[in-house]
Amino acid sequence: MDKVWLITGCSTGFGRELAKNVLERGYKAVITSRNVDDVKDIVASYEETALALSLDVTKQEDIDAAVAGALKKFERIDVLVNNAGIGYFAAIEESEEAEVRRMFEINFWGLAHVTRAVLPYMRKRRGGHILNISSIGGMVAFPALGFYNATKFAVSAYSEALAKETAHLGIKVTNVAPSGFRTDWAGRSAKNSAIVIDDYAATAGANKDTVRGYSGKQKGDPVRAAKAMIQVVESENPPMVLLLGSAALKNAKRKLEALQNDFDNWEDVTTGADYPEGE
Repeated sequence: MDKVWLITGCSTGFGRELAKNVLERGYKAVITSRNVDDVKDIVASYEETALALSLDVTKQEDIDAAVAGALKKFERIDVLVNNAGIGYFAAIEESEEAEVRRMFEINFWGLAHVTRAVLPYMRKRRGGHILNISSIGGMVAFPALGFYNATKFAVSAYSEALAKETAHLGIKVTNVAPSGFRTDWAGRSAKNSAIVIDDYAATAGANKDTVRGYSGKQKGDPVRAAKAMIQVVESENPPMVLLLGSAALKNAKRKLEALQNDFDNWEDVTTGADYPEGE
């Protein structure tokens, strides 16, 4: 168990459970949160194998300090888990630009900046594994979550391109796509827009109420999700995409069927956009 993990967003949810399970399994880990006091209890019993650091993924100085701190204590980073993220509920037209931009800064740009800070060290060692926590909402879009979906679709595309760029360097990338789990995501970690337009009550409004109503009652178990992510890292042939939760699998399959239907029904129009054969 000589791998060194760096995990972002460990104060609650997936990050917290993953940090606990990684350390319990005997790995070394750098456990981060915007407020380091929120994770000190996790590392208290692991003085030799754990390091708690403050990390706001929207601040480059924090990112640089966290990477430097990890290298100073453990000399390398073998596994990066980009978990830090927030949610936001609003119909597209209701969405407040400042809140949307903040969400992109955390969910996408924070992830991208942490990854770019770690990549040179993985590249030099010709090895490593990056887990980017996206969402089933990074494959399937839902009412009231359009801009959140956009951040996670961006993470999914980024992860796919990164996997293709780094495979020959021995760096693996897995895009983790959970459905609903009993974390704080649908609770305090996600804001509502202050703008409400009645015309969206039956679509965005209804889905927002449904998702909020299930907070704390979701079928997904964060502890089992953490163990699944560890299993992926320990696998010789990890997936590029890891769905987590039965709802994720169901929604992903529905999306595949819908895409296949569109592709098949419009095939002639699609291929008809090419120059004729021989031209």
